[in-house]
Amino acid sequence: MARSPLAARIARRLAWHLRLQDPKREPRNKSPWLPELRRWQAERLKRSFQRFLTDPKRRPAAEFFLSDVYGDRDFTRRDADIARVLPMMQRLLPKRLLETVADAMELGVLSHALDLRMAEALQALAPRRKRLDEALYAEAYREIGLPRLRARQIALIRSVGAGFGRALKMPGVSALLAFSRGPAKLAGLSELQGFLERGYAAFEALGNPDKFVAEIERDEREVSRRLFEGEDDPFLLD
Repeated sequence: MARSPLAARIARRLAWHLRLQDPKREPRNKSPWLPELRRWQAERLKRSFQRFLTDPKRRPAAEFFLSDVYGDRDFTRRDADIARVLPMMQRLLPKRLLETVADAMELGVLSHALDLRMAEALQALAPRRKRLDEALYAEAYREIGLPRLRARQIALIRSVGAGFGRALKMPGVSALLAFSRGPAKLAGLSELQGFLERGYAAFEALGNPDKFVAEIERDEREVSRRLFEGEDDPFLLD
C-alpha cells in the first residue's frame, strides 16, 4: 500500500534527522562550538520571549516554544516515535494536527542543519575561543548566509504554533489526547504524547493564538534582517 504524501514527508524528515545526528556521517556534531551555540541561542530566545514569559496567559505557550519547538532539546526520540506509529496516528488524529507534527519535525531538522553550519563557521572564525557573544554570533550568521533557509525556519515556527491553535477548534481533540495517554505510555511513546499534550495545553491558555505566533514570527524576521544587514543591537526589539 502506497504511503500518503504526509507519511512520505515525515519519513523523509526522519531520515534526514537521523543522518544529520550521526557523528560518523556528520562529524560537525563533535564540534566544540555546537553545545555553546545551543546554550547561547537558548538564552537569547529566553530574553526575546521575556514579555511572553511575564504574561500569565502567554507564559505556557512561550515555555512550550522554548522547550519543545525552538529550543536546544534533542528531538530524535520524539521523531522516531512519530515514524513508528504513523499508520495508527493517521487513523486516530486529525490531518491538521499531523501536519503540525510534520512541521515540528522539519523545524527541528532544519535548525540542527543550520546549527552545524554555524558551528563550522565559528570554528573557522574563532578557533581559540570557547564562549560566544553577540558580535561573533552575528559574524557567523552572515558568514553562512542562506537567507531563504532562515526564512523557512521562521515560517515553520509560525506553522507549528498556528497548527496547535487550529487544533483547539477541532471537536474531540482534547478527549482523544487524554484517551491515548495510557496506550502511549505502554507503547513507549511518552515523548510524542508529551509533545502533543504540552502543545495543546499551552495554546489552550492563550486568548488569541494567532496573535501570539504572529508576534514571534514578526520579531524573528526582524532579528534575521538586522543580523544580515549588520545592524547594531540586532536582538533589541521595540
